[in-house]
Formats: sequence, C-alpha cells, structure tokens
Amino acid sequence: MSISLDDLESHLFKCADIIRDAVDPTDYKEYILPLVYYKSISDEFEKQYEDNLDEYGEDFARRKRLYEIPVVPEGYLWEDLRAVSDNVDQTLNEAFDALAEANPDLEGVFRADYIDADALDDDRLGRLVEHLSKYDLDRDSVPPDMLGEAYMDLVRHFAEEEGKSGGQFFTPPHIVRLCIRLVDDFEDGEDFHDPTVGSGGMLTEAAQYYQNKQGGDPSKLTFTGQEINPDIAAIAKMNLSIHGLKGEIAREDSLSAPQFTDDDELDRFDYVLANFPFSADWAKDDLQDDPYGRFDWHEKLPRADRGDYAFIMHMAKQLKRPERDGTGGKAAIVIPHGVLFRKHESRYRKPMLENDLVEAIVGLPENLFQNNSIPSAILVLNADKPEEREGEVQFIHAADEDFYEELSNQNELTDAGVDHIVENFREWATEERVSRTVDIEEIRENDYNLNIALYVDTTEPEEDIDVEEELTKLRKLQAERDDIEGRMTQHMEALNYE
Repeated sequence: MSISLDDLESHLFKCADIIRDAVDPTDYKEYILPLVYYKSISDEFEKQYEDNLDEYGEDFARRKRLYEIPVVPEGYLWEDLRAVSDNVDQTLNEAFDALAEANPDLEGVFRADYIDADALDDDRLGRLVEHLSKYDLDRDSVPPDMLGEAYMDLVRHFAEEEGKSGGQFFTPPHIVRLCIRLVDDFEDGEDFHDPTVGSGGMLTEAAQYYQNKQGGDPSKLTFTGQEINPDIAAIAKMNLSIHGLKGEIAREDSLSAPQFTDDDELDRFDYVLANFPFSADWAKDDLQDDPYGRFDWHEKLPRADRGDYAFIMHMAKQLKRPERDGTGGKAAIVIPHGVLFRKHESRYRKPMLENDLVEAIVGLPENLFQNNSIPSAILVLNADKPEEREGEVQFIHAADEDFYEELSNQNELTDAGVDHIVENFREWATEERVSRTVDIEEIRENDYNLNIALYVDTTEPEEDIDVEEELTKLRKLQAERDDIEGRMTQHMEALNYE
C-alpha cells in the first residue's frame, strides 16, 4: 500500500498516542524510533530476501554480502513479532538483541528495554506493533529520502514534546538548511562531519540537499559524526541508515575523546556542520597538553565553564587544508552571540582572523530554538577562501522581521529570509542595514571585536518628516484645544466657578 509523506508523518506521530501516559514524553523516542527503524529494515530485507531466494536458493539467500542493509535473523521478521501476543516486551528485546548480534555495525543502537517500562504491557505494545504494520516501509513502497524525512519529523515532534531538553539533540530544519547553503557546492567523494551530531539532522539534510537541489547522489558522499549521549547517538545511527547513507556515528565527547583520528592527528573533512552546546563545561584541565594540538590559538585555554572556543578550535582543526590535502574545508557553526565580542576571548578571535579562516558571520533572530531565546549567529569558516575574499569578512544582520516569522512558541526563518542571506553571501554584497564586507584592518582597529553592530548599521531608520504636514496637524490640534478651553470656560461660568 503506497502512502504520501503527509500521511506517513501522521501515521508515525500516532505511535505516541498509543503509549501516551505509559511512559514519560522524554522517553517516547527511546521506544518508538527503534521500532520504526526495525520495521523499515525488516520490510526491505524481506523483499530482497525473496529476490535472492529465487536467484541463489535457500542456502545462500541470507549471505550478508548480498545486502546493503542489516540482515534480519531467521524468526525475527516483522511478521514474526506481529504474531506474538504474550510477553511482547521480552520478544522485542530479544529481536533487537538478535538484530544487533547479526549485524555488528548496529552495536549500541538499540538501547531501550521494553521490559523495564512496566506500563508498556502486552496490549499497548501489541497495538503499537499492529499500528506500524499498516504500511510497508520497504524502499519500493517508501523511498529512503521520504522515509528519512518522515523519521526526522518524528524526531522533531519528540523534541517538541520534551521541551527545552529536546533542543539538545535537534536543530530546527530552517537553521540547518541555512548552514548547508552557506557552504554548499558539493561534489561526489566529499565528506561531512558533525562533532556534536545530536540526532544527525545536519548530515541527513546535507544529503537531501545534494540530491534534491544539486542533482547529486548522496551515496557517493561520506557522513560521520560524534555524540556524547549514547541514546541520541543511537538515533543518529538509525537516521543515517534509514536515509541509506554511508558513514559512521561514534560515541564519546568530541573534545575529551575524539574518535575520528589517524594516529596523533585528527581526521580532516571537506565540510564540518555543527550546533554545539552553548557555553558548556569542558575538560580544560585534562587537555592542557592536547595530543592533537587543537587548542593552540593562545597559551591560555578557554574557561572550563565556557567551552565555546574549545569547540571552534576543534572544528577548525578538522578542516582540510590546501597545503596538506590539496583542498580546503569549510564549516558552518551555530554559535552564541557572546563568542563574537566577549572581551577576554579576543585572544582566540585574533588568530582565527589573522589566519584568514573567517569568511562570514550571520546574525540570527532571537528565539529560534526550542524554549531557548538566546541570540545566536552562524560562523562560516573557510580554510581556502577565494582570492577575491582574502583578507575580508562579510557581516550579515539577519535578525530583523524581514527574515523570520513568529510562530506560537518560537521564531522561524522564512524561505525568503534564507534566500536573502544566501544571495548576499554568494554575491559578497554590501546592503544597507543588512550586510557589509569588511577588511581585516578595520577589525584589527576594533581589537578583533566581531560584534555585527560595529560593522553593519542595525538601527531602524528614522522616518522622513514632512514639515508642512506636521504643521497642519499642529494647527488642527491647537484649534481643537482652543475649542475645548472655550467650552470649559462656559461650563465653569455657568457653575459659578472662578
């Protein structure tokens, strides 16, 4: 049975209604997302298995090399799960264990324990499995990009259910799309990395952009990410797999234990896309002598309770360099505004600017994130700036109402607003009260302060005054006042008031 994207999204959202009140909303993702993933894998495997059975026979049809997806062990197809009515929680746990055992790449992906959730009884779990059985999710029925989009919408839905904590693993799509367009022009063979990958939205959105806007094949790109939270890392792994993307999601903290390394050097990438946790604590004391030489922009490291520049230095080190790799990498990093102007951090801005890494800074509207109104910006780094942009930085002030719309609980960049930003960036344009390209010398004179208001006049223009019109209004008001005073005098005399 075929299904539209809207119907698929609605269908998946209804899973939450089935387990509502049985588990906390913050745990919806733990129990529903793995089941959606399992259903899609099982449906596609079953279809491919039937084809391989006809061609190779039963003894060979399950050989892993025949499949680009995880192999579902015998006895654990979706229909096998669907047939169980007693101890459904135990059956689901066993099915996920069997799938992970048969496919080592899935180790650590399935973390939910359905037995531990006491309120998820046979009735609720049975209804959840039956609900997901309504539609086939194999790739012929639902293309990977469509299933991936519905999956990410489900992730967004759960982030909204969680409120503020949900924003830690989900970046709003309009911000992600802007980041991607600020570094786009992708080519086959390139690689993308997100060191604070969350649920993987930056990576999957880049893949969809390459396919839908540039006509490219995302399977010819490589996507990697690192995430400290094991539950969220599991979601990112499933997300890449559902989208049919080649890559790897690693666990651990990117600053304390980077996983993408080659001996004593960090792996370097064509593109780094990230929305790191703003002003978070980091293990400063443990990294005074960092083996990868990441934090060398100044002898003093960033404060232990404010790791913004630690993340920025880490990402700058992850970019390919023309002198070493033959090409230079680009990064689009979501940052808090304080990074641009906090006085004691000028010691980090100076080397970043003097090494000509900064290509652009885009100031964003307030209240773009889930239950977080902190002002933010996008820092665009380029390790190989075009010759005509060398020694310059473009500042874009995109915080005015022309760039966003107000929703019920937060603001959202409009498509026209994003287009406006990207057009100015690509054309390296200067536009009154919106954008300006600034020579590094002017930034030096400002002690490397990158506050956008220093370089772009962000004040609202005063309206031109029509003197004749204003005098006419004044005369009219004076006449009205004289009339009122006259009538008041008459009333006072009639009442014998002096």
